[in-house]
Amino acid sequence: MPGHRRVAAPGFAMLIPVILSGGAGTRLWPVSRQAFPKPFMALGGGDSLLARTLQRALAVADAQAPVLTVTNREHYFLTRDAYAAQPGAGERSLPFLLEPSGRNTAPAVLAAALLLERRHGGAATLLVLPADHLIADLAGFRRSVAAAARLAADGWLVTFGIPPRHPETGYGYIRRGAPLAGDGFEVAAFVEKPDLATARGYLADGGHDWNSGMFCFRIDALLAQAAQVAPDLLEAVRACVAGVPAEGGTAELPAEAFARVPDISIDYAIMEKADRVAVVPGGFDWNDIGSWKAVSELGEADAQGNRVQGRAILVDSRDCFVQGGERLVAVVGVEGLVVVDTGDAVLVSDREHAQQVKQVVEQLRGQRDEVAVVHRTVHRPWGSYTVLEDAADCKVKRLVVRPGQVLSLQLHHRRSEHWTVVDGTARVRVGDREFLLQRNESTFIPMGTLHRLENPTDRDIALIEVQCGDYFGEDDIVRLEDVYGRR
Repeated sequence: MPGHRRVAAPGFAMLIPVILSGGAGTRLWPVSRQAFPKPFMALGGGDSLLARTLQRALAVADAQAPVLTVTNREHYFLTRDAYAAQPGAGERSLPFLLEPSGRNTAPAVLAAALLLERRHGGAATLLVLPADHLIADLAGFRRSVAAAARLAADGWLVTFGIPPRHPETGYGYIRRGAPLAGDGFEVAAFVEKPDLATARGYLADGGHDWNSGMFCFRIDALLAQAAQVAPDLLEAVRACVAGVPAEGGTAELPAEAFARVPDISIDYAIMEKADRVAVVPGGFDWNDIGSWKAVSELGEADAQGNRVQGRAILVDSRDCFVQGGERLVAVVGVEGLVVVDTGDAVLVSDREHAQQVKQVVEQLRGQRDEVAVVHRTVHRPWGSYTVLEDAADCKVKRLVVRPGQVLSLQLHHRRSEHWTVVDGTARVRVGDREFLLQRNESTFIPMGTLHRLENPTDRDIALIEVQCGDYFGEDDIVRLEDVYGRR
């Protein structure tokens, strides 16, 4: 970000942010879903949590340093596009490390450290940032990062603690030990999520912080500690990274080898066992947006304690949070509710029971219901599609294809398709024929016929796709060629 780029002082190692972006999207359903998890949520109509994390990373990173993002392959294109929309992002190095499956934070951080060691040396300092935190106080964040970097330069593995604002039972805690030079403390202990009485005691004694899940350490210090306390984990990750090119913007870990890596958090695997672990109390606001209750407390409330996003009318209601979409939401005579409407799903929950939303997702997954996975609008590397109708005998979509993008060369065994262009000009292949479709023109793709759609223009094109058959799942796509490497 122009005007805020930090240049490493003489004697200090390069500071490289590492953004961890993953998750399955359970506690914030129906907005957060498997294919569109929490980091992509926009809060209050502003930037997404992911975009805000990138902004923070760019604000504290050294001018010549990259910002590495660890995410899964499924979310790579969505993340890439989100970054491209950020001012100044095109001027920076924004490489990706892609995981074929989620294995928790320890493998992700170690893989990032091993890759960046090859690219920038072991003296580089990593700043590990989850992509789903909300932090507004950028100046306070910079000060805390600077304090953590000074401790990291001395060989400490640093975590960021958040001074508790209330007796929270949903977070792990860090018990402070002896003070260190600067703004940090030795970590006396990591503490599991407490019950309410214990959390009240932590708040009263003033010696405990919430565990934020953010870290700062030199690469060589982290790897040395990992070799001592988690040697098998380190070697398993090292075997995965060994085959990854040392240079390049995007690297992908091998699926078979990565599946053998233990599924474990960096707290359990390394931080709780390592020597020289420090905590810097965060001098900034922080919220990990872990539930709809947390979302419902953001922003200013009206005189009745209600907070509203989107179109909603509240009558004789208090302390409610309502998030609507295209439809009007009316709430009458209730108190302490969360109401979220996404068009294809509606959540109604007591605010104090908002953590139980994950049980809804578990039931939906058990029923193999797609509403746990995708929204009506699904993002793809080439653009997006929105499901307009999903019936037993047909499915209707609106496709938007970005300039210069192309869908895979594919066929379907159980459906035929009709394409009608409603805006722009498309290049279409059906069987051996290739031709242009203008606005108000259409074509038919019989079942089992090879076909492809391309946008050869410099503006978005839109078309309506009508599918007819006996099955319309995305797994009835046989790809023969794909410029995005999808299988």
